[in-house]
Amino acid sequence: MRQPLVAGNWKMHGSRVDNAARIHLVAERFPNTDVACAVCPPYVYLAQVGELLSAAELPIALGAQDVSAELRGAYTGQVSASMLQDLGCGFVIVGHSERRQYLGEDDQLVARKFEVVRTTQMTPILCVGESLQERQQGRTLEVIGRQLNAVLERSGAGAFGAGVVAYEPCWAIGTGMTASPEQAQEVHAFIRGHLAQQDAKIADEVRILYGGSVNAGNAAQLFAMPDVDGGLIGGASLKAEEFLAILAAASR
Repeated sequence: MRQPLVAGNWKMHGSRVDNAARIHLVAERFPNTDVACAVCPPYVYLAQVGELLSAAELPIALGAQDVSAELRGAYTGQVSASMLQDLGCGFVIVGHSERRQYLGEDDQLVARKFEVVRTTQMTPILCVGESLQERQQGRTLEVIGRQLNAVLERSGAGAFGAGVVAYEPCWAIGTGMTASPEQAQEVHAFIRGHLAQQDAKIADEVRILYGGSVNAGNAAQLFAMPDVDGGLIGGASLKAEEFLAILAAASR
């Protein structure tokens, strides 16, 4: 049985004071759960949040929101996978829709980032998803398949044995719109089936998260779907009580 995972993406939010207060509130009420948990703060707060999690003895992994596709070198402003691992990160998000949309990251660059994370002991969280226009055109599965194929062609199906996939429809990111449980399940089932064409065992084992305006009110219905193995949580992960409620909803 796949262990559910709930990962909080703090995006470009936070301060040292806010981070400490948030972790303190989570620590006070963190449940006894079988759900894996991670938080992904901005680069500049990784060390602080890692220390806070360690001091509170919380079973929450540290994650990064992005990584350089380069191993090392003269790439000013970028952060390598080995640096993130050195800071104690266990997860790295690659291909988030905001980076694809606003920073022009294409499928090939995302595939390179997925591969570079795999050179470490960290777990890549590969984000895939379609725009509203693509959904309205009936191209959702075509787009998802293309994004998966970029990684499959570069790294092979075996790469997903050490990875996580997150389906995040672009039209549901930060908009308050959410895919229905049935819509999410359709895409998650497609992802698992697409991977199964290459390796059925890995497809059955890979965790597929849903991301897209998940909150305490809709998490249970989304997570009840057979191929939804947890969530990549955006704004709701900035509110301790809401994040804990989502974590509880993921328990099976």
